[in-house]
Amino acid sequence: MRQTLIAMSIAAALATMAGCSKEPEQVQAAKPASEQSAAAAAMPGGDVAKSNPLLAKWAGPYGGVPAFDKMSVKDLKSALEFGMAQNLSEIDAIANNPEAPTFANTIEEMERSGKALGQVFTYWGIWSGNMSSPEFRAVQGEMAPKLADFSSKIIQNDKLFQRVKAVYDARNDSGLDAEQKRVVELTYDEFATNGATLSGDAKVRYAAINKRLAELHTKFANNVLADEEGYDMFLRSDQLAGLPESFVKAAAALAEEKGQKGNYAITNTRSSMDPFLTYSENRALREKVWTNYYSRGDNGDEHDNNAIIAEILQLRDERVGLLGFENYAQWRLQNRMAKNPQRAIELMEAVWPAAVARVHEEVADMQAVADAEKAGIKIEPWDYRFYAEKVRKAKYDLNSDEVKQYLQLDNLREGMFYVAGELFNFKFTPVKEGSVPVFHEDVKVWEVTDKTSGEHIGLWYLDPFARAGKRSGAWASMYRDHTTFDGKETVLASNNSNFIKGAPGEPVLVSWDDAETFFHEFGHALHFLASSVTYPTLNGGVRDYTEFQSQLLERWLSTDPIIDNYLVHYKTGEPIPADLVAKIKKAANFNQGFATTEYLASALVDMKLHTTDPKGIDPDKFERETLTKLGMPSELVMRHRTPHFGHIFSGEGYSAGYYGYMWADVLTSDASEAFAEAEGGFYDKEVAGKLVKYLFAPRNAIDPADAYRLFRGRDAGIEPLMRDRGFPVPGEAKEATAAAGN
Repeated sequence: MRQTLIAMSIAAALATMAGCSKEPEQVQAAKPASEQSAAAAAMPGGDVAKSNPLLAKWAGPYGGVPAFDKMSVKDLKSALEFGMAQNLSEIDAIANNPEAPTFANTIEEMERSGKALGQVFTYWGIWSGNMSSPEFRAVQGEMAPKLADFSSKIIQNDKLFQRVKAVYDARNDSGLDAEQKRVVELTYDEFATNGATLSGDAKVRYAAINKRLAELHTKFANNVLADEEGYDMFLRSDQLAGLPESFVKAAAALAEEKGQKGNYAITNTRSSMDPFLTYSENRALREKVWTNYYSRGDNGDEHDNNAIIAEILQLRDERVGLLGFENYAQWRLQNRMAKNPQRAIELMEAVWPAAVARVHEEVADMQAVADAEKAGIKIEPWDYRFYAEKVRKAKYDLNSDEVKQYLQLDNLREGMFYVAGELFNFKFTPVKEGSVPVFHEDVKVWEVTDKTSGEHIGLWYLDPFARAGKRSGAWASMYRDHTTFDGKETVLASNNSNFIKGAPGEPVLVSWDDAETFFHEFGHALHFLASSVTYPTLNGGVRDYTEFQSQLLERWLSTDPIIDNYLVHYKTGEPIPADLVAKIKKAANFNQGFATTEYLASALVDMKLHTTDPKGIDPDKFERETLTKLGMPSELVMRHRTPHFGHIFSGEGYSAGYYGYMWADVLTSDASEAFAEAEGGFYDKEVAGKLVKYLFAPRNAIDPADAYRLFRGRDAGIEPLMRDRGFPVPGEAKEATAAAGN
């Protein structure tokens, strides 16, 4: 089932008990998936399995590793076709097993199936995220709808579903342990919520919609990537006023790499845009960089995404209508922590007024600075970061570029390893150069072991730098899950970023925000590495919960051991001064209006898009009108404007789910207070032990709400979140007023 779910995810997102069998001589009985796989290799197409490096069993140390050094796009199509055929053969054997359905011969065999295809998806993920090319995109465009068809054949296999349903119906009377029951319930839900209960024309139409959506999601993602690659700007030396030395050196090196030696490259990605808008004194250039970035997918050309978005929304609405749901969000949230769209909206709307009010305060401060300088301007979106930095200096005597001198990427990485050692008892050791294949020379690999026993936990891959063909942003991924039901498989986890590589010999310096993001994504990797589950399906996640663990890890960046030992000046090696640390902590909530409002605007528009009748929708107009109704300040825009909102339109992972970051942050803020209240603070062994035991190691083996109660002893409320962001806490203001009156 693991590979089936991966196939569904990739087709949509990228355009990502002992066994019990009969004796061999009883030929009418179905063979286990492992035997089916062996048989498949001997069937027509078996030569592909023997000759295609993408299908080769992972060899080498650490339980085998991906052959990234042998991957070639020319092998991808045939590998996918073989993997799908083999997996369908395995599924057919399970569905047609004449024995009565049991956990062992149905669910466990599904968990065992599709290993070859899973390997191929690992390589697919590298090409789609880290190393895209025109050759890959051609295969991607051709295979995405085929992958959708493949997943539909499994989900709509009625014999298979009836076996799953039989195991599900008998789950409480079959002697299953808690993990096995959870696998059964998740598997049944995956079928029931994705069209397995349909029949006739509705069943056919459901599959056709999925196929078309796979095509559209792929086109959307590739259009955004095309606009990121097609809008580089090359500046002259007289256009660099205000830009930090480290940024200038990196821009020069990038320009040389792109054949523009002597100039300075500004790429159309957040990692380049954000510092440029923060420091450049050239307002016209700021506006140009801002416009390029926020117009991705919205330029009225061959890469414009508006028509694609309209069709995606209409198809999603039609599809959930076949299942009896009023709107897409209602369907999407049924098995999330929020349970329904209204609860998610209520949380966001509870925070929105305070965030917008803070934006108005921030803009007033910025306008005052601009007026004092006689700039003769009204603050516009391309001015926000620039003047916010001026306000930061004036209010807190805090210079972001000064802070960057102490934020070396390599030191931050070592700091993350320290945190992992203290909380998880993990040790990270670089593997011998060349012992583990990588897909690019920038990628480095570490072995993760238990500090006490030396037991091998897994490998951690890091791909830190931006390059052509790499999608923007930062993310974590798994090349192999932790499982034990078929022998222990250890984790292969990765983190991927888009830092601008420094000039040769120069360290990579990052902003405080980027350092937090680095810790955030490492939190995802630790969630993978800490897994103790038995079955592959349990490594999946609930979208409005999975960001909690990663958001929580951000908090360790500002703890004393990290500050005292890893934040040192890149030239002198001197620790960051105590007075600078004090300024950072004092300014912790600075610009929180901007950060919260740009995020909430995206999350609310996402939810509105998926709770509205999409017939005849004009996405650009809908975005403008929705933001106007919300009272969106004119001085900033959504963090992800609709035409390039890849979270929700390059697949369905975050569709009607972007609110999940804030839902998870409610847990994050509350859990942070648990550490702050503990005797040992953020390194308290007892609280850390509960964190790992209940919130990291079980992955999705425990319902998230139950897991959090086991950790905290209660549910989380919104109050810690509001305190964290420096916003008024509901009820506290009234209590304070009443107390003052007494």
